[in-house]
Amino acid sequence: MIRIAICIALILIPVLITGACIDKGETEQNTRQEGEIMLPEPRTAGEISIEEAMLHRRSVRRYTKEAITLNDLSQLLWAAQGITSEEGFRTAPSAGALYPLEVYVVAGNVDGLSDGVYRYRAEGHTLQRIRDGDLRKNLSECALKQTQITDAAVDIVFAAVFKRTTTKYGERGVGYAYIEAGHAAQNVYLQAEASGLGVCAVGAFYEQEVSELLALSHDETPIYILTVGNV
Repeated sequence: MIRIAICIALILIPVLITGACIDKGETEQNTRQEGEIMLPEPRTAGEISIEEAMLHRRSVRRYTKEAITLNDLSQLLWAAQGITSEEGFRTAPSAGALYPLEVYVVAGNVDGLSDGVYRYRAEGHTLQRIRDGDLRKNLSECALKQTQITDAAVDIVFAAVFKRTTTKYGERGVGYAYIEAGHAAQNVYLQAEASGLGVCAVGAFYEQEVSELLALSHDETPIYILTVGNV
């Protein structure tokens, strides 16, 4: 009997943990809302050199309660996947220029932006509202309760549409998407350093739960979380 009880407990524990970040009542409401928000024009000249930004780049897990600005967020998203040419090339390199990444924002303390989940649209440099409400704590629950996710002013989530690269490159295309996420994340780190912000990359989370929380489509897989805040 003791052995049976232990086995049942081992089965239930991960279910309880992974289910904690998902409120089924909430996920059925306020998802995939219409309307886009124009982001401020990103700047292309800064106050510190790329060398200085690389020198001081660190992962920062502790943030102040001060909000970041919409200009800050605009700059970070542009650094991640902004379009930089008439041909559609972006700030981060991509295998075959296929751009498998989709960028989502979980906003909870951004001046000029309502709390909620947004999808970044590189074409047009806009945000599409997906869900209402501050879901930073929910996202933290989906990521082993890492506190920097809740404390951050905003969490940026990279999702990959693997078929964009695997159609051309086969299974190796999966790896290319992860490589591109690394390029984009480093861009965010360096832009944050240049903007006086802190960033921490998070790789430990439950994919399915994050997908449900952000209302991702069936072909999108979350692969990276970046927490951002003032320091």
